[in-house]
Amino acid sequence: MCGICGIFEYERRTDIPGDLVHQMNQTMIHRGPDDGGVFVGPGIGLGHRRLSIVDLAGGHQPMSNEDGSVWVLLNGEIYNYPELRTMLLGRGHKFTTKSDTEAIVHLYEDYAEGCFAELRGMFSIALWDSRNRKLLLARDRVGKKPLFYAADGKRISFGSELKALLVGGTVPRNIDEHALSDYFSFGYIPAPKTIYRSVRKVMPGHYLVASASGIRESCYWDLSFAKVEEHDEAEWGERLRHELCEATRVRLMSDVPLGAFLSGGIDSSSVVAMMSHLMKRAVTTCSIGFEEKKYDEAEYARQVSRLFSTDHHEEIVQPNAIEILDKLTWHYDEPFADSSAIPTYYVSKIARSHVTVALGGDGGDEGFAGYRRYKLDYYENRFRNYFPEAFRRAVFGPLGRWYPPLAWAPRVFRAKATFQSLSRSPLEGYFNSISYFRPDDKAKLFTSEFADSLHGYDSFNVFQHYYDRADTDDLLSKIQYVDIKTYLTDDILTKVDRASMAVSLEVRAPMLDHKFMECAASIPSNLKLKNGVGKYILKKALESVLPKDILYRSKQGFAVPLDVWFRRDLKDLAHQVILETEDGILDKPFLRRIWDEHQKGYYDRSALLWTTLMFRKWRQVFLS
Repeated sequence: MCGICGIFEYERRTDIPGDLVHQMNQTMIHRGPDDGGVFVGPGIGLGHRRLSIVDLAGGHQPMSNEDGSVWVLLNGEIYNYPELRTMLLGRGHKFTTKSDTEAIVHLYEDYAEGCFAELRGMFSIALWDSRNRKLLLARDRVGKKPLFYAADGKRISFGSELKALLVGGTVPRNIDEHALSDYFSFGYIPAPKTIYRSVRKVMPGHYLVASASGIRESCYWDLSFAKVEEHDEAEWGERLRHELCEATRVRLMSDVPLGAFLSGGIDSSSVVAMMSHLMKRAVTTCSIGFEEKKYDEAEYARQVSRLFSTDHHEEIVQPNAIEILDKLTWHYDEPFADSSAIPTYYVSKIARSHVTVALGGDGGDEGFAGYRRYKLDYYENRFRNYFPEAFRRAVFGPLGRWYPPLAWAPRVFRAKATFQSLSRSPLEGYFNSISYFRPDDKAKLFTSEFADSLHGYDSFNVFQHYYDRADTDDLLSKIQYVDIKTYLTDDILTKVDRASMAVSLEVRAPMLDHKFMECAASIPSNLKLKNGVGKYILKKALESVLPKDILYRSKQGFAVPLDVWFRRDLKDLAHQVILETEDGILDKPFLRRIWDEHQKGYYDRSALLWTTLMFRKWRQVFLS
């Protein structure tokens, strides 16, 4: 795991200043504390920070081929590099290291731009082809590893983190209004946007080619839901166990201590089960617990640890909201509102005291319809079928506006969000249900001046784009595709990458192996969500591996008590940042209203307040 950065000036014929690349590199030292390297040449500068995992002695980067005509930077791991190395040796290539990075160098020599499709792993890659004076930037299939770039027609700069691009002051920091609007809907900024107009993200499964001719973007992989296969449950169970075991096996390569996150949920427990089967020693597992029982899953983790006799490490943490706020703001680089970044940071910190690499369970919910919202969306769609759209908009629309937000009432009476969703199309309803600031609230959030600057832009278009692109008519599969392209990449994977890299920990996710994901996508949706049970076929597949009280317990999530924090620990700080700050973007009377609603206990507005707080803190750190 590493950080990469660099600059390419298309027409420059003198060396890029090495001290500038070095400064960019230093902003990411937490991503790679073990080693650093810089290469400069006419118009090109490449920087690399290294967290040494494989080939500790020989993996120094930037790395080149024999004559120095091709240079490569890798952030991540290539899990099939032993097979690639054997193949390339058979074709006459010479290797001087055992590093997975060197396989990319020689693969490019033979496959050119087709080399990225041959890689199995998590990666962001920068490749400099000096003969043809072109720079290639590539990102793994689902976006495990980040890659940002800024281009102005004369040069392109890139980095694993946004802050690397800000070194030198050449990248303008003007806010992208559409990106900020997206943030207040989703709680994150979806690719390719960033918070800055001048910086973009390389899309997952894509690569860019930059040269004097301009920038060309190509897609080398996408997830298809069109090839549905029909097998009985026993056959699917056997295949899923096999694919998960293989996806786990290839992720065990390491020359440093390796372990796993263990929450006691289905996904992390299944990964630990596969590791226990494959490894000759006890698996090192790490988890955190909370004093508040509502948020604590530690006993389930202990149960799984006992089952597989793991070397288990657990700490009870008392999250310090004020202490963690500045740290998260700095590491995430742009506004990010998923508060589970807090426990993710703590569990990463604990894991790093025992291992350098940890396997996790990310991807199971998106691949197998595990989120509760999929079930609610399914039942809402069934209900929609009974009423024409015109009737739903005419009746449920007003009900959704007028019905009071009774957060304190029994669940059966909390129908406001349901009425709002039912009045809309299936995708509009889903967008409404997952939004931080739902469309009705978001219309009141911005000042009139900022709203005018959006020129009618609607963040719903982000979902619509992927919904239309999905190669299936199945409603659940289309929603899964949307989530994989948005929420998984820009929330879940961003959260884990920044939190783990903050403490120099590498995290690998077997369920995000592209072969495992392709297998899951070929399963009929009625086996993923069946009779109201999410992850149905995955749970059935694991019944021979995990106890039923682990497989079928209620999903708990990875949360912190935000609602309480805003009335206690965070109250004074949040009041100052949210209500005593003017930015010309957010409407102060509306913010005052949701603040008062929360403080008086009328409604839980903690998610909205946290979203606002993280934006305002970001402005203080990066724009002040």
